[in-house]
Amino acid sequence: MSKPGDIVYFEGEFVAREQARVPITTHAFNYGTGCFEGIRAYWNAGREHLYVIRLREHVERLLRSARILHLEPDPSLTASRAEDIILELLARNSYRQDVYVRPILYKSGSTIKVSLSGIATDFCVYTEPFGDYLDIRKGLSVMISAWRRIDDNAVPARGKPTGAYINAALASDEARARGFDEAILLTGDGHVAEASSSNLFLVQDGVLITPQASDDVLVGITRDCVMEIARRQGVKVQERRVDRSELLAADEVFLSGTGVQIAPITTVDGRVVGDGEIGPTTLAIQQEYLRLVRGESDDMPNWRSLVPQQAATVPGFQRR
Repeated sequence: MSKPGDIVYFEGEFVAREQARVPITTHAFNYGTGCFEGIRAYWNAGREHLYVIRLREHVERLLRSARILHLEPDPSLTASRAEDIILELLARNSYRQDVYVRPILYKSGSTIKVSLSGIATDFCVYTEPFGDYLDIRKGLSVMISAWRRIDDNAVPARGKPTGAYINAALASDEARARGFDEAILLTGDGHVAEASSSNLFLVQDGVLITPQASDDVLVGITRDCVMEIARRQGVKVQERRVDRSELLAADEVFLSGTGVQIAPITTVDGRVVGDGEIGPTTLAIQQEYLRLVRGESDDMPNWRSLVPQQAATVPGFQRR
């Protein structure tokens, strides 16, 4: 019996997961020449609806990343087409739980040439049941990593290149090996950038502050949600350079991202943030974010794309 996630999109078709395989000679496997998105869908049991969050913004960022990396998908893969594929894939898998969606554009050609232009690009999508990436009900402990955030002049920091995530993995592993939950990376000149795979916010004297986009941060879609919620709650928001010492003096610190959602931080490098509890601004933003993405409010309807609930066997679907 098939289970949610058994159907994926690969080489232009909806197929069984075990059929989606790439050769070891694939360029993206050898050189990390691809880009991806992480997208969440939330199940609302009361309404029996599955909502995909900020779907259009995610697929548009995927296509922007592709342009930066000379990934050249078939011209028919527009943002609208990518949205349709993702929604249909979720429907075919008959999810009734929270889901993570991973669309990937990658160099599918088989060549040892270190290049980007002139190599075939393909598109695939898979999904996984997905709960909390981090425990967002408690405060996290983080450290400032010895690894620096990738510089946009070396590897595009504003996109999501697959190969670039070795930077995040090294920092994340360092933190966990030392007993911390997560790592914070600095820019090459020592300013705060982001966590290993999420954006960072701090609150000081009632002002919500986040590092500016030019400090090698991924311009996160959840980051944008946080700033919009904060402004709606009457909180002043600043995007600017953030010094390392500001993290140690902040009243509140938290992470934002598709995976981590809104994750409070209560210690940085062993120093207690604020009074050591989840701060009121963090908690208010977290609660409102979860309410909106789960469809528990009719506010911000443009953030949610509804998945049509269908049986796993959809007319026209044939396994190869």
